[in-house]
Amino acid sequence: MFDKGLAQKAAENLKKVREKKPLIHSITNYVTMNYTANALLACGASAVMAHAEEEVEEMVCLADALVLNLGTLSEVRVHAMEKAGKEACKRHLPIVLDPVGAGATTLRTRSCQRLIRELSIRVIRGNPSEILSLSHEGARPRGIESVHPVDAAAEAAVNLAREHGSILAVSGRVDLVTDGKTRYRVHNGHDMLGSMTGAGCTATAMIAAFLAVGSNALEATAAALSYFGLAAEKAAKSSEGPGSFQIRLLDALYRMDEEELKQGARIEIA
Repeated sequence: MFDKGLAQKAAENLKKVREKKPLIHSITNYVTMNYTANALLACGASAVMAHAEEEVEEMVCLADALVLNLGTLSEVRVHAMEKAGKEACKRHLPIVLDPVGAGATTLRTRSCQRLIRELSIRVIRGNPSEILSLSHEGARPRGIESVHPVDAAAEAAVNLAREHGSILAVSGRVDLVTDGKTRYRVHNGHDMLGSMTGAGCTATAMIAAFLAVGSNALEATAAALSYFGLAAEKAAKSSEGPGSFQIRLLDALYRMDEEELKQGARIEIA
């Protein structure tokens, strides 16, 4: 059921992250910025969170991947994302877009569509409602929370991947990753992730770190989600609630080695 070759490649990608320590530039959510920065450090990468229009292009020049997260959105932030994204495209750096709350408001939906249209986005990671909102089908989430299961967004994800030449990662109880042709399902994860703010933002940051070192973007995306989900499983075993879970998740990301990921990764070719 689960592909041993993909588990091996996930372990190899984690090893590369630890060896190369890629710098991830994130224009991201103020609510979760501290946690995602610490998660990047825990996994072996480095983090910089520069948002000012006046410096984002320079910062991109130093980075190995770029995260654009719409969690705390404004027109000024969108302009900064556009500038950073265009510089990243010039330098052929992978861009990961997290369309937080897309579909909830016109500003969020239009901003996501604008970034997808103007930039070469390597990976779009969102919950099912967010992904549906970017498709022609449309959807309206409850704030930033999904009201749809992953399977409801599967065809929309495939169509978006084909239309934009991007990889779509749909997060849920079982994650879906597709480039429009191949579909992977990642079975790692734990329900406790739903009890913490920023689980999706952190998953997006992990994808950026793995993309920065992986030669195959589809495999790197699945590997990152498997690594993050497996760390959540390990953290939940010794957690008493949401507070201890968040701390133990950082520890699990830090302590996990390649062999653990190889043995624990549950990635299926759908």
